[in-house]
Amino acid sequence: MLQRLQTVWLLLAAVLEAATLRLSFFSGNKLDAATNQKTWIEFTAMQNVFILILTIAIAVAALVAIFMYKDRKRQLLITLITTVVSVVAILLYFQQKTNFVEANLDLTALTAFFVPVFLLLAARGIYQDDQLVKSADRLR
Repeated sequence: MLQRLQTVWLLLAAVLEAATLRLSFFSGNKLDAATNQKTWIEFTAMQNVFILILTIAIAVAALVAIFMYKDRKRQLLITLITTVVSVVAILLYFQQKTNFVEANLDLTALTAFFVPVFLLLAARGIYQDDQLVKSADRLR
């Protein structure tokens, strides 16, 4: 059933994760070893292959989870795994920040921080739906 509230949370998580492909997480000066000069860089998911792969995987997994409404246990599992992967992606962003001489988080970094929140809200909704169906089955 696509009219459930967790569908909205999963869709928001997928859209925000896709937005992090273009929106910068942080910006700062990076020291070029050859010329010993600083260059200003706005770091996005497109600038690191591993973060890029994780970002695309998170967005696709959130979209796939929307259409798994008939198998709530698997939908919940995929949503929880996607939440863990999104936290790992955020940690990788911070790990990349250490390669810069000076770097500051951008306001658009909030999009990456909202993704695990929306995924957890979706997981809670999926769990509540599963509990509701189980209680209805007991009454029959």
